[in-house]
Amino acid sequence: MGDLYKRIYDTVRKIPRGKVAYYGQIAWLCDLPVGARVVGYAMAACREPDVPCHRVVDKQGRTKTAFDVIEPGFQRTVLESEGVVFLPDGRVDLERSLWNGK
Repeated sequence: MGDLYKRIYDTVRKIPRGKVAYYGQIAWLCDLPVGARVVGYAMAACREPDVPCHRVVDKQGRTKTAFDVIEPGFQRTVLESEGVVFLPDGRVDLERSLWNGK
């Protein structure tokens, strides 16, 4: 794992239970302008069990099917069990559940 992925993983580890961050936000926190795609690659490549990749969603609050490796809707199920709030249309309620980065 390169230094870049390590920085991304270290940032994602800071997202507390009950909160989410979006790919572009993680990129910004890691000083990666226009780096949302790189964050996505890092999440897909992550094999470290202590990195809560499931807490990263897209900027509209949508979950990704790539995380649904056990069953459809797995990412949502895990996020809901941690207290993340969802809107009726299936997106995370970012007003209530977005991590402030601190």
